[in-house]
Amino acid sequence: MNTITLHPTKTPLTGTLQVPGDKSISHRAIIFSALSEQKIRIQNLLEGEDVLCTIDCFRKMGVCIEKQGDEWRVQGVGLRGLKQPSEILYCGNSGTTTRLLMGILAAQNFESKLSGDASLNKRPMKRVMEPLSQMGAQFSVEGEGTAHRIITVKGGHLKGIDYTSPVASAQVKTALLLAGLWAEGETSVTEPSLSRDHTERILRAVMCVEADSLKVSIQAVQKITLPELWKIPGDFSSAAFFIVAASIVPGSEILIPDVNLNPTRSAAAGVLKKMGAKISFEKESLLAGEEMGDIRVSFAPLHATPIQGEIIPWLIDEIPILCIAASQAEGETIISDAAELRVKESDRIEVMCNLLSQLGVSVEEIKDGLKIKGKALLKGARVQSFLDHRIAMSMAIAAWVADGPMTIEGVESVLTSFPGFWEIVRYFSSKPNNYSTKAY
Repeated sequence: MNTITLHPTKTPLTGTLQVPGDKSISHRAIIFSALSEQKIRIQNLLEGEDVLCTIDCFRKMGVCIEKQGDEWRVQGVGLRGLKQPSEILYCGNSGTTTRLLMGILAAQNFESKLSGDASLNKRPMKRVMEPLSQMGAQFSVEGEGTAHRIITVKGGHLKGIDYTSPVASAQVKTALLLAGLWAEGETSVTEPSLSRDHTERILRAVMCVEADSLKVSIQAVQKITLPELWKIPGDFSSAAFFIVAASIVPGSEILIPDVNLNPTRSAAAGVLKKMGAKISFEKESLLAGEEMGDIRVSFAPLHATPIQGEIIPWLIDEIPILCIAASQAEGETIISDAAELRVKESDRIEVMCNLLSQLGVSVEEIKDGLKIKGKALLKGARVQSFLDHRIAMSMAIAAWVADGPMTIEGVESVLTSFPGFWEIVRYFSSKPNNYSTKAY
């Protein structure tokens, strides 16, 4: 297991940093390009392990995907051109890859198998399999509940359904909408609250989709036509780590250009503003149906604010780093309605509670969240990431305001979503010897 040791920063964080392409849109850019009948050029694709798994799976189904210079090029095979894979489709640690592929594979006239790493293989997939089964797909599972689970998907003729999802999940919603591209009749998904809406935005741009605030409906199509160039904005979830860092390290001011500002992705900025953070959006524009712009953030004293309710699905990736912000805020921050955190790459509620306690924070675990008492002087410690990329990066930001060195185990997980993260950390560290690595 790889480790990194970081020291408290002695200088403000200042300057400009670029974050990689949006992870959610990168997955979808590969998927929709592969299902088109065109040659699509993609710029600023996130080259993290999760997206590379999606690329590998489509290559195994006969799609030509190559990198040329700074661009990725996908020669689409159309909605009826995928080929039966000759081996298991390995999804690594990517729940997005697995669940979205299920929606596509449910409609193919062949059988395929999906698996992933030990963490992914223990994450819940019935939330996708059950509605897809109602549409006509067939699933079987070997090794359920183990690190060696294999899911077999037998696709076929699908019929649209009107599905009410018990959870607000962009992955569930997208899996069903993708299946609906082939299904007879109309496919509709209604959520208890709105999840992130990248898929709907893409579908609206290329075909007719009906949507109100919580329900989206789609009819089958014969083909998908896309713009030949797909530019992907920067990932707000990646930017969030440095937004919090600049907010809690005194004297800091940073600029993060060209970031996705879709309200269902950038909601953490609103939460931080309620906490007193000094954050502004600049040079706002539209790119491929998504709001984007520059983010400027500077240090400001923070105070506690409740984090709960319908906004939680828009924050689910940012809650670990918001816990670090809460540890430095005046008062008690209560995070609730976030039970979904228990079935991510780790049980993020339990893990963050334990880690914050190790760092000297007064924290209480509740069924669906945490209670965090702020203004804590964080202690340097040796901590586990539990091979969860967002936990590892949150601990790295905590290290900058700790009272001593922080050693983080399992930092290789960061490659899942943010290649280059440690180089940015090194750039912002006050001295070269504030950054040391082992086997990384």
